[in-house]
Amino acid sequence: METVSISQCKDYNFEAIIKQLRAIFAKYKVADYIKPGKSVLLKVNLLTDKPPEAAVTTNPIFVKALARLVRELGAEVIIGDSPGGPFTAGLLKKIYQQTGLYELADEEGIELNYDLAQENISFTGGKYKRSFIIAKYYTKADFVINLPKLKTHGMAMMTGAVKNLFGAIPGLLKAEYHLKMPRIDLFAGMLIDLALCLKPDLTIMDAIIGMEGEGPSAGDPRKFGYIIAGLSPFAVDTAAAYLLGIDPLTDLPTIQAAHERGLSSSIADIELAGDKLGVLRDVKIPAIEKSSNLIDRRLPKNISNWLSPLLRPRPVFHHEKCTNCADCCRNCPADVITMKEKGPEVDLENCIRCFCCQELCKYQAVEIKRPLLGNLLFRL
Repeated sequence: METVSISQCKDYNFEAIIKQLRAIFAKYKVADYIKPGKSVLLKVNLLTDKPPEAAVTTNPIFVKALARLVRELGAEVIIGDSPGGPFTAGLLKKIYQQTGLYELADEEGIELNYDLAQENISFTGGKYKRSFIIAKYYTKADFVINLPKLKTHGMAMMTGAVKNLFGAIPGLLKAEYHLKMPRIDLFAGMLIDLALCLKPDLTIMDAIIGMEGEGPSAGDPRKFGYIIAGLSPFAVDTAAAYLLGIDPLTDLPTIQAAHERGLSSSIADIELAGDKLGVLRDVKIPAIEKSSNLIDRRLPKNISNWLSPLLRPRPVFHHEKCTNCADCCRNCPADVITMKEKGPEVDLENCIRCFCCQELCKYQAVEIKRPLLGNLLFRL
């Protein structure tokens, strides 16, 4: 039986956080594995250049507390992620500065990753992918602590421990995975392969203040009040889904895919250690396109093509918020967004519904909307 550590933590008070993290380190005997001279990667979520109060990225106080504990063990700390968009030193520095990690690294003497190298990793046990191109900042670490931020997600419903590992894929290569696996069930299956390939040593989720609604970048910050930790990213996500009121085995694509492969269990089959894990009320959860995926797989193509526009969610651009920066156009995996005089336009017929445009828009100018019929069916 997998064990997941549950720690109530109401805010980003440094002393309170480090106390909870010490208990987590003790529970999972981290000192037995992190030794002097070893390198430890703190794999944060650095989706885009938003300040900590936006709740888009792993909070810098949370990261600082973990870095302190790792350095107490004599190990070297490196903070890393591959954000959305190009994987360049310039973009990394900008994101480090905006998210509070640049100042943190300067104060604490911690290394921020600027290594842009990558390598091809074979994974013969993959069901959907048998090799991955992985950023070297991940593979060269002796010990990896996965530090996801708990948020809702327009494509995957929730982003947490499993989805955070997608940040080990360098920059724009992520778009290729979206393009080759446009259905959420296929994409989720690939994420399971990736998690099995990368095998983080420990996952500690920042679920103190997360995001609800139009996540992972355009939603609303919400106090969740927990730190959730464990050895299995699947078990951590199962507990996090329970907290948000999501049934992971029926509604969360990544955990559904993991369960089909015998990698995850229901919340009842996971030992929850520490504080009591509650279920939050009225968390705003995005309606992912489960119904259209079902139609694509079950109905003849001519019928599914006719029904699809009536059911599938689509990106809608709010031109009054748009600055015409063209980030959505440059980062569209399917290359179906064009810049017009009034702003971006999307070719909905060829849109793969990955919603990278919404995920990467800094100005919250992209909203995911579902047609009326799709909304009615989703609620059934």
